[in-house]
Amino acid sequence: MRRTTVALLAALEALVSALVGYGIALVPLMLLWGMHFQLGLGLDVVFRAAADVWLLGHGVDLTVQLDAVTAARTGVPGAEAAFPITIALLGFALLTLLVARRIGRRAVAAGAPVTGLLSAVAVAGAVGLVATLAARHPAAHASVWQGALLPAAITAAGVLIGLLSSEELRDRLVDRLPQTVPDEWLELAGRAWRVGVGSAFAVLAVSGLVVAWAIVSSYATITGLHQVLGAGFDGGVAIFVAELALLPNLVLWGASWLLGPGFAIGAGTQVTPAGTLLGPVPGLPIAGALPSDGGSLSALWLVVPVLAAFIGAYLVSRRSAGGADAAAAFLADPEADPAEAPARGANPVPWWHPLASGLGAGVLAGIVLGLGAWWSGGAIGPGRLAEAGPDGWAVAGVAALTVALGAVAGGFTARARVGGREPLTESATAEPDTL
Repeated sequence: MRRTTVALLAALEALVSALVGYGIALVPLMLLWGMHFQLGLGLDVVFRAAADVWLLGHGVDLTVQLDAVTAARTGVPGAEAAFPITIALLGFALLTLLVARRIGRRAVAAGAPVTGLLSAVAVAGAVGLVATLAARHPAAHASVWQGALLPAAITAAGVLIGLLSSEELRDRLVDRLPQTVPDEWLELAGRAWRVGVGSAFAVLAVSGLVVAWAIVSSYATITGLHQVLGAGFDGGVAIFVAELALLPNLVLWGASWLLGPGFAIGAGTQVTPAGTLLGPVPGLPIAGALPSDGGSLSALWLVVPVLAAFIGAYLVSRRSAGGADAAAAFLADPEADPAEAPARGANPVPWWHPLASGLGAGVLAGIVLGLGAWWSGGAIGPGRLAEAGPDGWAVAGVAALTVALGAVAGGFTARARVGGREPLTESATAEPDTL
C-alpha cells in the first residue's frame, strides 16, 4: 500500500474517532437542551460544552467561572471564584487509545508505520487545537497548549502500542540497538517488562471485578439516589454517559483501594480498606457504590499484586530458564544429546537474574499504576472538591514494593526448580531393546 494511502486512512480514522467522541458528549447535551431547557439556551452553548467535555476526557484542564446565582445555588464555599476542573473523564481517552491502536496495527501491516503515526498524531493535535479555540468562553475555557498536545499524545501512545504489537517490527527495533548492549540485559529487560506490566494489568482486572461487584451489590442504593435527583429521561441519559465516562477512573481508584492508599473525594476525606471518611460528595448516583467502611482482613488485598507477580515471574523465568538450559548444554558440548539435562546443582541461571528482573518488574508496575492513579484524579469542583482521586506517589510505591516482592520470590522459586532437576539416568536414555 502506498504511503499516501496509509496517511489518508490514518488521518481519516483519527478524525472519525474524534467526531465519535464529540458526538457521545453532544447527544445527552442536546437532549438536555431540547427537553430540560426547552431550547431556551443558545445552540452554540451546547456545542461549546460538548467540546469542553471531549477535551476534559483527554486530560485537558478546564477553568470555569460560574455566575453569581449558580454559584449561590451550589452551596459550596468559593464557587463564586474561577476554579479549575482537572479530572479526566478517561472513557473518552480510552476510546481514542483503542482506535489509535487499530491505526497502528494497520499502518505496520501496510509497511508504513511512521507515516501512519505522524498522520494520526497531526490530525488529533489539529482537532484538539480547533476544539479548544472554538469553545473558548469567559464562563469556561480550556488550556490551549494542553488541547493541542494531550489528544495528540494519547493518539501517539495508542498508535505505538499498535505498532509494537508486530513481532517483526519489535525484532527490527531490537536489531538496531547498539551492539554494546548485551543480549543478557535485553532478556532481563523483556522479562521485567512482561512481569511488571502483566502484574499491573492483573491488579486492574481484579479492581474491575471489585468495582462491578460494588455496583451490582449497591444497585438499590444507586437507583434510590437516581430517583431522588428527579433527573428525568434527558437528565438520566446525561448522568449515565457521565458515569460511563468515569468508569475507567473508578477502576483505577479501585486499584488504589486494593493496594491500600485508597482515594479521596474532597479535601480531608479518604476511602481505604481500613476505613471510609467522607463528607458531601458530588450528586452522581454511582457514589452509592462507595464502601461504607473497611474490614479487619483488608490487608489481605495486598496478596493480589504479590500473587500476580509471583505467578508471572515463575512462568516467565521457567520458560527463559528452559532456553538458557538448552543453550548452556549446547555451548558446553555441541555433540551432546540435547535431551540430556544438566546434573543437580548445575544451574544455568545466575543468582542475580531473578533479583534484577524482579526489581525491574516492581519499578515498571509502580510506574504504570502510579501514573494511572495520578491521571485518574484531579479537581472536580471549587473549594474542598479541588482534591479527588488517589495519591499517585503512594500508589506507585506500594505497587512497586508488592510486585517486586512477588516477582523476586517467583524468579528464585523457578531458579531453584531448574537447579534441582534430576539428571536422566543411563537406563532412561538408552535405546530400548528390540525383540
